[in-house]
Amino acid sequence: MKKILIFVLLSSCINSQETKQNNSYDDLVILFEDWRLFEEPDLINGVHDYSVNSFDKRKPTYNLLRERLESFDISKWNISNQIDWYIIRAEMNGYDFNHRVLKPWIRDPAYYQSVWMYQSDVPAHEGPTNHGVLEFWMYDLPLTSSDKEKLKNEIDLIPIFQNEAKKNLTGNARELWIAGIENFRQQKDNLITIKNRLGYDKDDQINISINNAIESNEKFIQWLEEESKTKTGPSGIGKENYTWYQQNVHLLPMTWEDEVRLLQRELDRSWSSLMLEEHNNRNLPELEAANTPEEFKILTENGVERFMKFIKDKEIMPFKENMEPALREHMGKFVPSEDRNFFNIGLHIDPLPLYSHFVHWFDLAEIRDNPHSSPIRNEALLYNIFDTKNEGYATGVEEMFMHAGLYNDSPRSREIVWIMIAQRAARGLGSLYAHANEMTMEEAGGVHVRWTPRKWMNREPHLLKFEQHLYLRQPGYGTSYITGKYMLEKIVTEYAEKLEKENKKFTLNEFFKKFNEAGSIPIKLAKWEILDKIDYDG
Repeated sequence: MKKILIFVLLSSCINSQETKQNNSYDDLVILFEDWRLFEEPDLINGVHDYSVNSFDKRKPTYNLLRERLESFDISKWNISNQIDWYIIRAEMNGYDFNHRVLKPWIRDPAYYQSVWMYQSDVPAHEGPTNHGVLEFWMYDLPLTSSDKEKLKNEIDLIPIFQNEAKKNLTGNARELWIAGIENFRQQKDNLITIKNRLGYDKDDQINISINNAIESNEKFIQWLEEESKTKTGPSGIGKENYTWYQQNVHLLPMTWEDEVRLLQRELDRSWSSLMLEEHNNRNLPELEAANTPEEFKILTENGVERFMKFIKDKEIMPFKENMEPALREHMGKFVPSEDRNFFNIGLHIDPLPLYSHFVHWFDLAEIRDNPHSSPIRNEALLYNIFDTKNEGYATGVEEMFMHAGLYNDSPRSREIVWIMIAQRAARGLGSLYAHANEMTMEEAGGVHVRWTPRKWMNREPHLLKFEQHLYLRQPGYGTSYITGKYMLEKIVTEYAEKLEKENKKFTLNEFFKKFNEAGSIPIKLAKWEILDKIDYDG
């Protein structure tokens, strides 16, 4: 297949003049299909080949794809089609950046994690992820014979993939290396969980495969631990690289310095707003947490009903039948008070602030039930370039829904909203300094803990390590909650101003309709779609 592709690409290069004269939107879709086919590496011993040699061999083909993209004249296209061109360019920039700078297959052991037990709440797994992951959450139990065979084959690849990883992982990013070891300790636990859930006899072939994978995983952990003693280099990509990545891959019109200022401002604003809320609510009783499974069930059921009623009655956004089922699948589980992490603390007091963030699941339900008409936008975009729109939207509506009246009957719940915003700002701020190599990952976590109100981040170190590790692996993700929130507010401002000039009325329902129909794309491009205007400055 790849050989055919290369031939096609070479032919297109030879006939470059013809390409320039025939660059319709249909041609762009063909290019997109070729690009996605190319982006996934060839296989070696049944697993994807992430060797240096593989990337070197593929570089000329990448250059030809890039030339095809740049040959398009899109100036006469409608805004929506132009946006699709920018999406492809952003993905190509992401590939280039990974090859030049990020190099997760060389620097980041967690890149070789194979087993995923859960569905992400955004269109693709957060952070750099290899192309051959085992999505156990997608399997229905008991397994059919075909699914059993498929799962066994996927498990059999784990030892092979880890052997390849040992060849490829030659980087010197000390903190990425050490933190990545925990991913494989968790993978071992996940493999044991899979074996127990399947419930086959111990001599069943799939159990033999799982045991082989567990043994390989143990050896891989030992190898990582031994190699970690030699790692001395930084893990952050530096301010200049960070800025280039954000501006050219995630299409966020900000510098590293801009993000520091914004997140510090949002941290200050959320803390001061929390103090004002507490003052205003000083004579009201504190909200009591649900401390039994029965209390939690009542609390969350009431939360779903309140949230759905709010969306409908307030006409916040177009109500769709898939919303409530999507939320009900993720209502949360009761956790004893002593085991609650940051998000579970709030969830057991009032689930609505977190349920507001769960508009994520509305997005995923739409991708499943009503995929975007554009073939370029109807599936997850690469390199997490959806982060500012998906995470920014989910964080932004927490405050927007509050201002729109979600907590008119529960003023104390407003305090939880400000605590959550402060936590996002604090953890993102720490991640910025880690990427600048001005803080260690542990020191970035210290910012995260210190500036989360009410010491809600002091209680569960696993969440803290997971988040800071993810943000060090994926530049811009830790800040996307706040930068995307800012961009969402900016779009509201500019769209409202546009309507005012046209003597038209702004409504949240119409705004969110347009915003969501743009798809899971970089939020800057969503702005272009809503305003029907290309704005290169932001």
